[in-house]
Amino acid sequence: MADPSSYRPKPGQIPDSPGVYKFRDEHRRVIYVGKAKNLRQRVANYFQDLAHLHPRTRTMVTTAASVEWTVVSTEVEALQLEYSWIKEFDPRFNVKYRDDKSYPYLAVTLNEEFPRVQVMRGAKKKGVRYFGPYGHAWAIRETVDLMLRVFPVRTCSAGVFKNAARTGRPCLLGYIGKCSAPCVGRVTPEEHRELAEDFCDFMAGRTGTYIRRLEKDMMQAAEEMEYERAARLRDDAGALKRAMEKSAVVLADATDADLIAVAEDELEAALQIFHVRGGRVRGQRGWVTDKVEAVDTSGLVEHALQQLYGEERGDAVPKEVLVPALPEDTEAVSQWLAERRGSQVSLRIPQRGDKKDLMATVQRNAQQALGLHKTKRASDLTTRSRALEEIAEALGLDTAPLRIECYDISHLQGDDVVASMVVFEDGLARKSEYRRFQIKGFEGQDDVRSMHEVIGRRFKRYLQEKERTGEWEEQPTGTPADGPGPTGPVPGPVPAADPAVGDAEPTAVAEDTEPREDDGRPKRFAYPPQLVVVDGGQPQVAAAKRALDELGIDDIAVCGLAKRLEEVWLPDDDDPVVLPRSSEGLYLLQRIRDEAHRFAITYQRAKRAKRIRTSPLDDVSGLGETRKQALIKHFGSVKKLRQATIDEICEVPGIGRRTAESVAAALASTTPAAPAVNTATGEIIEEDDGGSS
Repeated sequence: MADPSSYRPKPGQIPDSPGVYKFRDEHRRVIYVGKAKNLRQRVANYFQDLAHLHPRTRTMVTTAASVEWTVVSTEVEALQLEYSWIKEFDPRFNVKYRDDKSYPYLAVTLNEEFPRVQVMRGAKKKGVRYFGPYGHAWAIRETVDLMLRVFPVRTCSAGVFKNAARTGRPCLLGYIGKCSAPCVGRVTPEEHRELAEDFCDFMAGRTGTYIRRLEKDMMQAAEEMEYERAARLRDDAGALKRAMEKSAVVLADATDADLIAVAEDELEAALQIFHVRGGRVRGQRGWVTDKVEAVDTSGLVEHALQQLYGEERGDAVPKEVLVPALPEDTEAVSQWLAERRGSQVSLRIPQRGDKKDLMATVQRNAQQALGLHKTKRASDLTTRSRALEEIAEALGLDTAPLRIECYDISHLQGDDVVASMVVFEDGLARKSEYRRFQIKGFEGQDDVRSMHEVIGRRFKRYLQEKERTGEWEEQPTGTPADGPGPTGPVPGPVPAADPAVGDAEPTAVAEDTEPREDDGRPKRFAYPPQLVVVDGGQPQVAAAKRALDELGIDDIAVCGLAKRLEEVWLPDDDDPVVLPRSSEGLYLLQRIRDEAHRFAITYQRAKRAKRIRTSPLDDVSGLGETRKQALIKHFGSVKKLRQATIDEICEVPGIGRRTAESVAAALASTTPAAPAVNTATGEIIEEDDGGSS
């Protein structure tokens, strides 16, 4: 690991003009490329105290062994040079998007004497006009088949074309009118190129002109009583309309735009692009990337724009680019796009209307793509095995942790404090083993005490299960009675969990193959994990370890995952374990931690909603939900019900005198809530007709 001070440039050596800088490692390989409006300010930021740097930036500067820069005259030139260098050197610490699959394009080879329409994948070639990308190759072929009626452009390979020219006989498409047969001289090269250019214009969105022209020619042929020609033109117009219908209209003003959305987490990001031409979605593609550098959404957008339009010219760069966040230097990026298009390009965030709605659709696609990518990555057996081995190696475990439990605390400003326990076995979630806890030992907000209580309660239950099944044996006489340990006295029995006041029931029905208690229910805390993960840093880890020590459990490893920096903390260690950015082990720990957080916050929100909906009528024995609703409907509100007499309550259908007395007593024993006041007018707001007091 290099010391950044060993290669730090001298003060005043770095110019304060725009430019691009490169960090190189000890082998002179370029590991990072960046641009700056002011090189002196930007590069100096990398040489501050390492503790103040983002972990990924810290890793980069300690891997590097030198830094160099190139001065340019404008920020746009800096953007262009940065893109060129990233493409040339492929630096490991730069964000690089990769396609989640190879998308097919509809290509027109305008660089040939007789342009050909075909499906193409892979890198784009100079002189070829591309449309798309499309989700499936068959979608392109269906569209082309419809359009060849009107634009009979060559679609055959070079071998077929040469063979037809040699024999003087066109292929089948030439005989049925779906190719103009330039191979046998039915049209001149100029006429065929004009057909290809018309084809490109139609695919680019300029559709109205051709359909109107066909309809005009059809009407003229009908007036001249050339009915066969009129029918053919009618069918041609219908074919073009069907080709257009394959792309639904999403923007009514015939907009040409690309919409870019980003879904991201701490480690990865997914990008989705919708290509809209003539108001219709003409193509869609998705990218995913590892966040190997400290980058926010605006930075991800800037990298995406560079990769998306770095090789494009002319109409391939649309008039409008809609993004979720603007790049840091919006003006320079907009100017760079305008130079590539040859005219002004609008780069902005949609604020309202159809464009904002369509952006929401693109965003949903990005979220789904990120989720699908994570699911595919997690479902691979080899990847899961490697992740568990990496965790074992990083934490110094003897074997891979086949069962991992993760705990998280959730609350809202100290109220409704709950905890979650999620279980992953062999790298996969085992939802039937999930558990939820209410914090009972104290009131208020204290994540450390909460973590200590939850770990203690969970593993007390584990020791009880060992004792009940005979796996634990009583310590021989002579051992101190208060000595903790798996061979010492087990703490007193813990009452069975009640979902309303303690540990919640499983979230899924246990499998029939699970070992079951005498009452037929699955064992709840009988299986110990090899690793306990807590959501948090040193304090939470220390609390969890202390809880295990108090119970005498020393064969279960403990670690914490701090979300902000993605660092792994171990008990009694002053420094965290930093797993490599590309580590599958870190990815698995993050998934487990995020699942624990999701499970905890879902339970906490449910508890809060239930508390908000409580009513004094809930305490009336024998009064069900139907009769409670009948009382509220009859009197209009709890306030008016509180003022009613027992005889008046008895008038409600289904309410007897004994129940009415219980209702009156329950309402009399509760204090009505203070009246609400409109702070703007001073007016007292009457209680509404809801069911709460």
